[in-house]
Amino acid sequence: MLCLPLASQAAVPAFAVVKPGTVITLPADTGAHPAFRTEWWYLTGWLNTADQKTLGFQITFFRTATEHDRRNPSKFAPHQLIIGHAALSDPAVGKLIHDQQSAREGFGIAYAKVGNTDVKLHDWTLVRQTDGRYAAQVKTASFTLTLQLTPNQSPLLQGERGYSRKGPLPAQASYYLSEPQLSVSGSLQRAGPSQTVTGTAWLDHEWSSSVLDTNASGWDWLGANLSDGSALMAFQVRDTKGDKIWSNASLRRADGRLTQFAPHEVNFSVIRRWRSPRTNALYPVAQLIQTGAYRWQLSPLQDDQELDSRRSTGAVYWEGAVTLTRDGIPAGRGYLEMTGYLKALKL
Repeated sequence: MLCLPLASQAAVPAFAVVKPGTVITLPADTGAHPAFRTEWWYLTGWLNTADQKTLGFQITFFRTATEHDRRNPSKFAPHQLIIGHAALSDPAVGKLIHDQQSAREGFGIAYAKVGNTDVKLHDWTLVRQTDGRYAAQVKTASFTLTLQLTPNQSPLLQGERGYSRKGPLPAQASYYLSEPQLSVSGSLQRAGPSQTVTGTAWLDHEWSSSVLDTNASGWDWLGANLSDGSALMAFQVRDTKGDKIWSNASLRRADGRLTQFAPHEVNFSVIRRWRSPRTNALYPVAQLIQTGAYRWQLSPLQDDQELDSRRSTGAVYWEGAVTLTRDGIPAGRGYLEMTGYLKALKL
């Protein structure tokens, strides 16, 4: 048994702090920020298969800096952890098809590189290419997705030029950039031969060290590609009673005009709930989101889009494909994420 000196175990690293006014530099900031405690690349979207099926998909990579002493020079020291989630939503199956894995960074097995998006976890990868396109691949026991994602719009800096408040205190914030309206092409293989797929997607990239208020239990988040080329993002952070602590939304039109909505202008209300037969968590799978004068009604592609990630991040959450209507008229497609409905979320 190897015993390290106590001094090498004692120093808890100080993580970097999110500050307003910081300039987001692209493409460098699409890469990793290892000085911050938590970071994620969140890819969600809708696919159309060659046999005319409509599916939802999620590919997520998390990077987490540990409290291990950074002065430890060993290559085996677990300074950074990489975690991945992948999911496919198919109404014909009736529940989410998903997988998860994790590894400490190092030895070419897992990494999140600085300077440009380049994340690897075993045989799962997400890479930003020199022309700005993204390549993603995940291989699970149930499916393999190989995708090319092409931007059609410039990246969207959320909040105040990328500084996104998540609570009443300035330190409760993240750096947050989105790439909506991505065109998707590639292949999906399940049982049988590979199929060609096309679709649209949304990529979120956030990094921070302290995000949530101490009374927060979870959040509801929406990223939606609207049919007219607009992009809608909205979220609320909830307390243990389910009341709103903070909220924010943005609507960028196809011509680039951006509207930011303050917390008092953004409200989530429940239309219908669904109870998980596995965890007994009760999720508001159909919701009405108000952003200023706009009212968006969300309906799930299927009710059961619960992802149990207790083997990796420790959380159980609902992450699913939804359609949007505005004043009863179809308006677009997106993804709704709901955390903290089984128990309070701990980042």
